[in-house]
Amino acid sequence: MALAGVGPGDLVLDVGAGHGAITDALLAAGAKVVAVELHPERAAFLRRRYHHDDVVVVQADAIDLRLPRRPFTVVANPPFGAVTPLLRRLLRPGVALESAVIVAQSQVVRRWAAPDAPGAQSLGRTPSDRTRTGDPPSGLPPTAEGQQQDPHHPTALTIRRH
Repeated sequence: MALAGVGPGDLVLDVGAGHGAITDALLAAGAKVVAVELHPERAAFLRRRYHHDDVVVVQADAIDLRLPRRPFTVVANPPFGAVTPLLRRLLRPGVALESAVIVAQSQVVRRWAAPDAPGAQSLGRTPSDRTRTGDPPSGLPPTAEGQQQDPHHPTALTIRRH
């Protein structure tokens, strides 16, 4: 969670929460978590698992998710097909997103880290200030320096709004 800069009391969305691996780390950092999961069985599992914790489970599609009005962070490993629509929503003007760490395919990360990326104007920063790519959180395998990266290999996109 160090990459995401999440601390006690922060409102964090875990989009594509699955069985709660990222949610666990967010809770350990003291965050208030909204775990978003589309599949009914997994959402029910999350509700049972976190019924005593500071977690709100929302069964929703990442693409249709209602975003918080107060400042929030996203730390997520969403389905790869949902990454681009999710990023478009998060980077709209007026959205209270403070930062995000999103695991995505490397080709998607390169596209969104480019100077002419969709939503670049809403960030008002140079590409190096607004996004960063790197190996994904949660123990996913790193890519060796200089190695040809598979375009489907997961990597992390980090966005910070200031």
